[in-house]
Amino acid sequence: MDRRSFLKKASLVSGAAAASTLAAPAYAEGKRTLKLVTTWPKNFPGLGTGAQRMADRITAMTDGQLTVKLYAAGELVPPFESFDAVSTGTADMYHGAEYYWQGKHKAFNFFTAVPMGLTANELDAWINNAGGQELWDELSGKFNIKPFMAGNTGVQMGGWFNKEINSLEDLKGLKMRMPGLGGETLRRLGASAVALPGGEIFPSLQSGAIDATEWVGPWNDLAFGFYKITKFYYYPGFHEPGAGLAAGMNLDVYNGLSKAHQAVVQNACMAENNFMFSEFNAKNGAALETLLNKHKVNLKQFPDDVFDAIGKKAEEVVAEVAEVDELSKRIYDSYIKARKDIGDWGRISEQTYTKSRDRVLG
Repeated sequence: MDRRSFLKKASLVSGAAAASTLAAPAYAEGKRTLKLVTTWPKNFPGLGTGAQRMADRITAMTDGQLTVKLYAAGELVPPFESFDAVSTGTADMYHGAEYYWQGKHKAFNFFTAVPMGLTANELDAWINNAGGQELWDELSGKFNIKPFMAGNTGVQMGGWFNKEINSLEDLKGLKMRMPGLGGETLRRLGASAVALPGGEIFPSLQSGAIDATEWVGPWNDLAFGFYKITKFYYYPGFHEPGAGLAAGMNLDVYNGLSKAHQAVVQNACMAENNFMFSEFNAKNGAALETLLNKHKVNLKQFPDDVFDAIGKKAEEVVAEVAEVDELSKRIYDSYIKARKDIGDWGRISEQTYTKSRDRVLG
């Protein structure tokens, strides 16, 4: 082989090797596994499966550079310790409901649901386009967490009761599972409200530790089997008119991601937020039919005077959050403004249309 041919071939080989060295390790070194803890039972319909879909999207969209491993409630940490686990770095992400963290700061309630608050569509509008996300970032940032909307159940049911609710007197002394500010509202009306993670509700209802419970809506309530214990199923849920579910990522972990991977996390959460809401709307109707026709559940609407009294008391409870600190006041003011501005449009648009459609079509 002459000298010129040798040098040419050597140059090609070394160039290819260099390209390989530059490309492959850069991809491989970027791989990491993120620990996702949840407040939901493993594979629970809608909530647990939604968290898993979010995790799978992140893994797929990064081609495995970020692999998200899900730990259901109790597998790595107890469900209500998910927030602390992510805040301190024991875990990298959580999927849960922000009002579970009201012991950290009462304003977290606004980012799941507050009584007489925003519907799912209204909540998305506030978070994405009316200042909600920026306020949420500020609040969660105090705990070293970056938050994202990552699901919504839509309007929830009022709950399962072991007796009929005909007046406010029927609420007095009632032991009911209801977290967040909805629970505080019931306490002000004489009930005894407790917060329980999903997996503890059925045995508590079965043992008589609680007399009533709310959870989500027909699809999830059917899966938990509450109809086996009590048959009085009330609507609507004053406490959660559009319950947003959240993913929180350790802020140091999030800031350490590339811009591309940050965008993946954001978009995976947004995709699940949209998908889960549509899934609940698609499944609740058939589940309600099963509860009514197969399991003979007694579906009842809260009497107007009971609902009105609950709503008025709820407004007092929600307004008190604004007094916690300056950030709470800004969150409250922004939320209430969104409820009015977005709600005014909703009454003219969607609400009027659906009422008119039902009148025409029955």
